[in-house]
Amino acid sequence: MATEDTGEREPAPGGGAADTVRLLTRPIAAALVGRAEPAPARRPWPGWLRWTRAIGVGRLPFAAVAQLVDVLVAVGLMAGTYSLLCTEVPERAPGTPEPLLLAASAALTLPIVLRERHPLGAWRLVVVAMAVTGPQGWLTIPYVPGGTFASMLCLYTVASRGPREATVGVGVLSSAGVLVLDRSSGFVAILLILPPLLVGHLVRQRRLARRELAEQERRHQDAEAVLMERQRIARELHDVVAHHMSMIAIQAEAAPYTVPEMPDKIRKDLGEIRGTALDALTEMRRILGVLRSADGAETAPQPSLDRIDELLAGARGTGLEVTARIGEDVSGLPPGLGLTAYRILQEALSNAMRHAPGSRVDVAIGRDGGVLRLEIVNGPPGEGHRPTPSPPGGGHGLVGMRERAAMLDGVLTAGPTSEGGFAVIAALPEAGPGDAAGGRP
Repeated sequence: MATEDTGEREPAPGGGAADTVRLLTRPIAAALVGRAEPAPARRPWPGWLRWTRAIGVGRLPFAAVAQLVDVLVAVGLMAGTYSLLCTEVPERAPGTPEPLLLAASAALTLPIVLRERHPLGAWRLVVVAMAVTGPQGWLTIPYVPGGTFASMLCLYTVASRGPREATVGVGVLSSAGVLVLDRSSGFVAILLILPPLLVGHLVRQRRLARRELAEQERRHQDAEAVLMERQRIARELHDVVAHHMSMIAIQAEAAPYTVPEMPDKIRKDLGEIRGTALDALTEMRRILGVLRSADGAETAPQPSLDRIDELLAGARGTGLEVTARIGEDVSGLPPGLGLTAYRILQEALSNAMRHAPGSRVDVAIGRDGGVLRLEIVNGPPGEGHRPTPSPPGGGHGLVGMRERAAMLDGVLTAGPTSEGGFAVIAALPEAGPGDAAGGRP
């Protein structure tokens, strides 16, 4: 008899056992051959150490100071461990050479120096050193204090920098190791192993949460910058559109007076056109009221490329060496296109003033086949000039330029040049997205 195929499959024989073995061996493998995240080269000073700025130490790079502290701690522990071994070992293993004791002291304590850059590597070294010198090793000294302290520091660093599997594997191997070396004191040693692992894991989780929160905040700022720029574009384009609507209303009202013999039907149609235009203006003012910021929007006439000489003169006044090649056919642009081109050029020059003061800037603007092309390329900062850091929350000028270009169905590219400068290139079609389909009368 045929049976219905339900799509389910019988589990492979032994699959559950294989998964269990894999689940148990992955942490061990991560501890033995895995890698942990090294400390970043540039780290801010923790909040609880900000007071060190008052004594000058806090003005130094935190990573360098932390590494120096590790070196000093390792050297101090090495000296103490060597002194202890010179006292204890001759009684247990007479004839042991002092260079060998010095090497054992270094192997037990110097992994502290490596823990920031190679957390798991430092732990492996100190584990091997503890096994060799421990109760079952050739020194037969149960848990040298210097090595114990170094082990706890390495355990904390592994837990704070390594993945969860590596932390679990390190904890399991360390606990098993101390039980094998000395079962009588193994459980006490495990109590010393668990706290640094737990604290390090909590520190890592907090750091990951902060990193995720910062990433979410960055995405929120980017989205907010786009919305703010779109509001600004809408406010600026309101004046352009309102001007055209006003002209429609005025022409519709004046037409009957210029042609006295105009039929009544046409007069009525023109009156409806005027009324529709005035209604549209009223609705636009209401929308603009929603878009206005709390401190009010700009009321000055919106600029166009007719004011390009004024814009370039202002840039030269800040120390930029501006060379401009402006085509003769850039006059008479549609208002929206002229406003967009002006704002892109203004933002590109502002970026050059901020990030490359005193540099040479080449500006080229021209029309080519119904497309307005802008190219603003600046070189590296001039001699004796230093870039001005962007203010907190800034750095969204490129977002605004791209939004303006996309509004006109244009393309804008921006990026560094091989000479160490920056280039902004925009192609803005004179016909908007709807004009090709007959949107323009």
